[in-house]
Amino acid sequence: MTAFEVAKNRNAELGAFLEIFEEGRFPGHDGPLSDMTVAVKDVLALQGARLTCGSKFLENFESLYTATCVQRLIDRGARIVGKTNMDEFAMGSSNENSAYGPVKNPWDVSRVPGGSSGGSAVAATIGACDVALGTDTGGSIRQPAAFCGVVGLKPTYGRISRYGLTAFASSFDTVGTFSRTLEAAARALEAMAGFDPMDSTSANIEVPNYTAALTKEVTSMTIGIPKEYFGEGIEPEVRRHVDDARAKLMKAGCNTVEVSLPHTKYCVADYYILTTAEASSNLARFDGIRYGRRASSGNGSLEDTYRRSRTEGFGREVKRRIMLGTHVLSSGYYDAYYTRAQQVRRLIVQDFTNAFRTCDALLTPTTPTTAFKLGEKVSDPLAMYLNDIFTVSANIAGVPAISVPIGRDADGMPIGAQLITKSFDEATLFALGKEIIAPLPYERLA
Repeated sequence: MTAFEVAKNRNAELGAFLEIFEEGRFPGHDGPLSDMTVAVKDVLALQGARLTCGSKFLENFESLYTATCVQRLIDRGARIVGKTNMDEFAMGSSNENSAYGPVKNPWDVSRVPGGSSGGSAVAATIGACDVALGTDTGGSIRQPAAFCGVVGLKPTYGRISRYGLTAFASSFDTVGTFSRTLEAAARALEAMAGFDPMDSTSANIEVPNYTAALTKEVTSMTIGIPKEYFGEGIEPEVRRHVDDARAKLMKAGCNTVEVSLPHTKYCVADYYILTTAEASSNLARFDGIRYGRRASSGNGSLEDTYRRSRTEGFGREVKRRIMLGTHVLSSGYYDAYYTRAQQVRRLIVQDFTNAFRTCDALLTPTTPTTAFKLGEKVSDPLAMYLNDIFTVSANIAGVPAISVPIGRDADGMPIGAQLITKSFDEATLFALGKEIIAPLPYERLA
């Protein structure tokens, strides 16, 4: 079956796509990526297609232009399969917050695929595309990649243009990829990376040949093992598989050394203060006046229209984060929360700077557990947020990270390992990733 046929055949069961295109609508052409099919998270603009961000607020909104990263893939010949389901406005760790229904894990449909890019993770896993685009604000690529058993790449902040990405937290949001193979991720990154005059935060730095990095020797590289990432709360099988990945790197000629990231314990709190503050500002434009959902009843006042439109249009988790962000930015709390969180962010960045003075990369679990059951953590936001405990730090620091599948647990659920390197050193992620990846039996999902 073609990727388009797989997407159509499996979507009713898994809910991975919000829109599946007919073959030929975005047909591709001769070029270096003419053999590549791509699925696009529905937070990225694609001219002529809906852009819902998983929200009822934008249910009928059609994008007027195409995101730079998507356009660069199209320009190189890639074919677009469809737009994928996601947690509303990219706020979630399970893909249960979509206004259009949850996405289900293809290895066990009673479990979550991870979030917020769960639809893209599932699309890549089942073969509905070669590469699926996602966004990673605090682990929204790496966590679902680990839960679904595919490669999930979060590049350095600024490596890929954010033009055409609906912002959640502007200083954290990063476009990245899901794929079954490292080669597909490398090819897609080569196409999308590079400076974009439409995004002032994109880096004007040379883009390496990432495909060539897949043949690079890793002999004598030093791998840091952060002691803070191997404490309580990690499932024994996750720990065992990550230990096996460490052994594979040593067999390939790497050295390993214990390192410390002492401010790790503050990462989750720091992340949720800063990102909700940015979300509060970014989502203020969704007011029911200029575009999107507009309440049809009320007393006719502007304030009432705002209130009713946002109440009807936003889901529970989005409302929760907007309120939290507004609180930490409010008079009397700004310095106590937001200013202090920015100071802590600087300390976390320094932790990584110090660590990379003694090692080339860090190896950690991607997640403390394998995929949990649908509905298991919906009523406990804190338990849900703690799923990001190993991923948010890379977003706070802006450094690149990748999750690669390294095996499965006794229930057959995938386990991922995370590699982190210094800024703009994605090539090392690919070089090391090839040494530990354990491709899964995807044919069983057909």
